Amino acid sequence: MPSASPPDRRAAPAGEGGGGAGTGPALALLAGCQLVLVVDASIVNIALPSVQRGLGFTDAGLSWVVNAYTLAFGGLLLLGGRAGDLLGHRRVFAAGVAVFTAASLAGGLAATPGWLLAARAAQGAGAALAGPGSLALIATTFPDGPRRSRALVVFSVAGNAGMVAGLVLGGLLTAWASWRAVLFVNVPVGVAIVALAPRVLRESPGREGRFDIAGALACTLGSTLLVYGFIRAAERGWHESRTVGAFCGAAALLALFPAVESRARQPIMPLRLFGDRDRVGAFLMRLLLTSAMSGMLFFLTLYVQVVLGYGPLATGFGFLPTTLALITASRAVPRLLRRYGPQPVMAAGAALCVVGMAWLTRVSPDSSYLAMILGPVLLFGAGTGLVAVAATFVAMASVPPGESGAASALLQSMQQIGASLGVAVLVTVDHAAARGAAHGASRVEGMRGAFTAGLAFTVAMLAMALVAFRRRAAGEESTGSHL
Repeated sequence: MPSASPPDRRAAPAGEGGGGAGTGPALALLAGCQLVLVVDASIVNIALPSVQRGLGFTDAGLSWVVNAYTLAFGGLLLLGGRAGDLLGHRRVFAAGVAVFTAASLAGGLAATPGWLLAARAAQGAGAALAGPGSLALIATTFPDGPRRSRALVVFSVAGNAGMVAGLVLGGLLTAWASWRAVLFVNVPVGVAIVALAPRVLRESPGREGRFDIAGALACTLGSTLLVYGFIRAAERGWHESRTVGAFCGAAALLALFPAVESRARQPIMPLRLFGDRDRVGAFLMRLLLTSAMSGMLFFLTLYVQVVLGYGPLATGFGFLPTTLALITASRAVPRLLRRYGPQPVMAAGAALCVVGMAWLTRVSPDSSYLAMILGPVLLFGAGTGLVAVAATFVAMASVPPGESGAASALLQSMQQIGASLGVAVLVTVDHAAARGAAHGASRVEGMRGAFTAGLAFTVAMLAMALVAFRRRAAGEESTGSHL
């Protein structure tokens, strides 16, 4: 592949200097894009019955309306992040949003199941190009200090709130319009982002060099097989031949990846990013948090609709307290990091998640929303706000500008892999618990088993917070002070 072209310097004055008065529009654009990308991973969930009726999907094929997006997004993130490092993050970001927007339009017009699945996969590919660039552009647009801290909080809130916002928006659009609206809604937003990007975003410096082809193949195929393995495990079980084959292939490729990268002149994933103990801890915290949260939302959605009898719209609004608690807790993170450092903040957030998930293990057929759902979702929302924002701060701290795309892609890969892992594990436990329950109680018993598995993820997250991060010595500058 030819050398990367020189970076495009035709940026609007708003972005020049990184952090002038014009950075507000840049932040709104980047956070808005991240919100849309994450929302699209969940917005179709509530619309799936309507999709099945409209296009004639089989039960097995219907799950791939969600999985096609997840697989492409998770598998291509590392490649998308490194492409931005070499070619310029604004250029790759805008190209990714353009692909995502065109695929959304195509999906909304779909007349056959195959057409819709292809469009969803293309959406995921576009998201994998745009996602890492949006976080990397935060680092290049906003200077160290309070401006960047505020930008990272807004960006993290947008990403994490998107998991819940997708359920609310999906319920609204499906109830008031049709399932096609959950795809068409992306089109005007995407067109606006592509049009505004050259005006409000400053291009990041490109780097002369070539793509690490061997590393790109190993990480892309390995990540794709890993995500596919978790998806397959949730559908067919952990011992099914394709599940085992996917995991074996992923293990082989990802084990080969460090050796390939250590020999590459310009690796797609610089191994020195793993040399910081706190950064590695942040990546793992993100993985465990998303595993617990995705599984919790999956089974709570079922519980509220199947057991409590809520409709799609009421179900979506039932998760709004999660978003409110998440936003409230997130706003406190920069101040808490400056005062206490990352370990206490991570531990406090993980502890809130543990209590919320432990509460959910007590659900019964007679539970009510106020007694059994509201408290846990508030606790989990607050815990997620603390952990997710702190993990983003730590993961991106002191990353060289030329490697911000790789670090951003790795952080977001942990989110995508964690989402697939969490659903796969909790679905497996749900099935096992339901089979062992008395007739008539199997549905709720299965869910209680799933929430118990989710509790294990949150306990692991708390243990990780206590052991993985360096304790701040007296007088030592905390992570939050230089972000």
